[in-house]
This record gives sequence, structure tokens and C-alpha cells, in this order.
Amino acid sequence: MRSSSKRLMTGAVASLALAAAASAGPAAPATASTAGISASRLPHAAARAGSQLWVSLYDGSIGSSSATAVAIGHSGKDVFVTGTSYGGDTAYDYATVAYNAATGAQLWVARYNDPSNSQDYAYAITVSPDGKAVFVTGTSYQSSSAGYDFATVAYNAATGAQLWVRRSPGPGPYNDPAAIAVSPNGRTVFVTGTSRGKHYYEYATIAYRAATGAQLWIKHYDGPDLGDSGAAAATVSPNGKAVFVTGASYGGSQTTGYDYATIAYRVTTGAQLWVKRYNGPASDTDEATAMAISPSGKLLFVTGYSTGKNLSYDYATVAYDAVAGRQIWVKRYNGPGNYANEATAVAVSPSGKAVFVTGYSTQTDSNYDYATIGYNSRTGKQLWLKRYNGSGNGADYAYSIAVSPNSRTVYVTGSTTATSNERYGTIAYNAATGARLWLQIYDNSSIGPDSAAAIAVNPVSGTVFVTGSSYGEYGTIAYQG
Repeated sequence: MRSSSKRLMTGAVASLALAAAASAGPAAPATASTAGISASRLPHAAARAGSQLWVSLYDGSIGSSSATAVAIGHSGKDVFVTGTSYGGDTAYDYATVAYNAATGAQLWVARYNDPSNSQDYAYAITVSPDGKAVFVTGTSYQSSSAGYDFATVAYNAATGAQLWVRRSPGPGPYNDPAAIAVSPNGRTVFVTGTSRGKHYYEYATIAYRAATGAQLWIKHYDGPDLGDSGAAAATVSPNGKAVFVTGASYGGSQTTGYDYATIAYRVTTGAQLWVKRYNGPASDTDEATAMAISPSGKLLFVTGYSTGKNLSYDYATVAYDAVAGRQIWVKRYNGPGNYANEATAVAVSPSGKAVFVTGYSTQTDSNYDYATIGYNSRTGKQLWLKRYNGSGNGADYAYSIAVSPNSRTVYVTGSTTATSNERYGTIAYNAATGARLWLQIYDNSSIGPDSAAAIAVNPVSGTVFVTGSSYGEYGTIAYQG
């Protein structure tokens, strides 16, 4: 590699390590079952805002399971969680679990194991608009010579039966999808991530027919200079005409270093509609990590981290005209530690009036805090800023954000240090003022770590769902919103 950003290098090293550890074996199909679950719950009628409604744990057949993503069915009756679970002879598999949203009862489990019985890591999940299908994507081992593929699986949302699986190898051995999205009409599924080309890493975005998994098109993007590019996020316009991807792309060591690179493609053909790059004031490393689109489809928001003039990372949030790609505004945040500030997630209020960004930011003592910011979506004016330092005064990392259906509440979750171990830390803020409404710490075991990875809000009931890794198990929690 000629040059590499932090995220791209981390992914390459991880892929090399996994490839070295992978082993071949006979094929095993995905299966659906109801094993490996425990649940506890409280009556909904007695719940106050922030009250825990239920907790459900999934540890597979052996243990060592970690959830990475959560999605909710259109009707609000079902919650779907995916991630990675150790399966013994099948090594690490995708494991996708469906729960009853009201009770936390497990409805089904579906596992996906690659043809060589090796390493499979699920990263992202989405549900079809009609609620009938669940789509999961991740990286899956093929062979020592071919390396890893994009592997996308579709399941029947009611039963967990596998509808189709599509493996998409790249020109090189390392292929690592980061995000999945489905068109508003439910006809097309999009996967984006990083693919090893002949010489460098590049964006790879694939469109599949949702009903059959047939590949409709694939597009690669490697930037203006010879160097690495990697996609991190994807979203689809509400009118279903465009799909957007963003991430980091090398612009040249003597020019811009790594830049945010955001691309709009035509949904039907994959034709590139526009591409926009954001280079921070230091012309150094700028990496987009997340994106969201306004309900009207007029504004597209991209966030991540960007090297500032003091050569430390700042949050950098950019708003674009989603149709033309014109930059509307840019807002940067450098925390009190003046060192490292990395935005990880962004969400737009259903009203479309505000956009919220979260991540982690150093305090003066060099420990990380959650840092969450509300902006006026049209102008970029900062509405409020809130930081959270856990009771252990250690490292606190916010990873995911969501907004209530009525646009009144913002929810943030991640990993917070309490005493000597990590815990889930979930916070509710007033969306208008940033006032904290409630804080919930989840501790599954006093002897092991718990780290939340993702959050989602039920569009019907407003219930908040959090999932992640809980002492070697999936730990999924429902809170009263």
C-alpha cells in the first residue's frame, strides 16, 4: 500500500489475521432454531420513560457471540438482531435473531456458515418495507487463495427460512461490506463496503434484486489518486431514485490525504449522478463514518472525523443538496481535550428540522466521553451540545443514535466505563434542548465487559431497542421510550 488511513489499515490487518486463522471444511447450510435464549421483562403498563421492559440474551451453542446491528419490522411487532456467533466446527457464523418486540420472546434464529466452514462476520441488517424479508450482510471466508467475499443473506421475516444468499468476490482477496439498505419500494437491496482491487482498496457498491438476490449492478470507486478507498455507510432517497454511499478515499499525499468521498448512484442502473469530496483544513486524514437523509429527500448529511489545524481529529458534519451534490454547510467540533474527536453516527428527526450527531471526544484528562450535538438541519446552527462522562471516569464511546417517531427525543448508546469494566450506557435527551431525560446502565456480569453497538426506535410504539456484546452473548434490551 502506498498509504493508508486508520480505518482502512485496521480492516486490512484484521482480514490478514482472519485469513491466516481460517480453515477449510464441508459446506453447511444456514439453519433456523429457537435455542440459546433467555429473557426477562417487566409489564408495559408499569413502565416509566427509560424503564427496562425486557432483556434477551443469545449465546449460540458454544458462546462467544457479539451483536452488531438491530432493525425493526414495519409493523413494529418484530425486532431483528444480527452479528457473529461461534459455532464450534463451523467457526464464526452469522447469527440473526428475531424477537417479539413487546415481550422479547425469541421467534427464530438463523445462522449462516460459509462453504468452507470458516470465518463469517455479519455487520449490518435491514428489513423490507413490507416487513416480509430481512437482509443481512457481512464478510465471509471463501478459501486461502480467494480470501473473503461480500456475503448477503435474505430471510423470511416470519419464519427465518433462508430465501437466498449471494456471495460477491472482488478482484482481490479482501472484501468487507459495511452497510446495507433497501429501496422504498422494496425491490432492490444495496450493499456497500471495501473491496481489494488489483493494487488498492476501493469502494464496492452492489445492487441486488430483493426477491431473488440476482445482481443488478456493481460499481467501484477508487478516487482520483492511486491509493486506498473504503465505504462506510449507505442510504436510499425517500423517492427511491438514488442510493448514496460515503467513506474515505485517498486524494494524494501532496494534496488532500484521505477525504470524505460521497457518491450518488441511480438506483435502477448504477449510473453515477455525482461525487463530492470533503477535505478538512489540514489536508490530511478525513474519514466519513455515517450518513443520513432528510425525510423530504432534499438534504444528505455525512459525518465522521477530520484532521483539524492543530493536527488532531474533529467531528466534521457536512450537509449536501441530495439532488445536485452541492455542499450546503459544514460544522466541526473540537472537544475540550483538543485531541481526538470522532463522530460515529448521525440521525435526522422525522420532522426533518434537526440533525443529531454522536461519537466520542477526549476530555482534559485524555479520557473519552460521549459527545452528542444537535444542529438545525437547514442552516447547520448548533442547537445544543451534551457530553457524558461515565461513573468510572474512564473511556466512554457512543456508537449509535436514533430519534423518536414524534421527533421529541434523541437516544444515544455505546460503551461506558463503570468501576473497572465496560457497560452499556444509553441516554435519552430532549431533542429541542439537549436536557438529559434518562440514563440507563446495563451490566450483565460484574466480571466481564458489556458494549452496546446499535440502537433503534420502534416507529409504532416508540420503544427503544439496544443491542451489542454482553459478556460473550448478544444482549438485546427494550426500554420504554
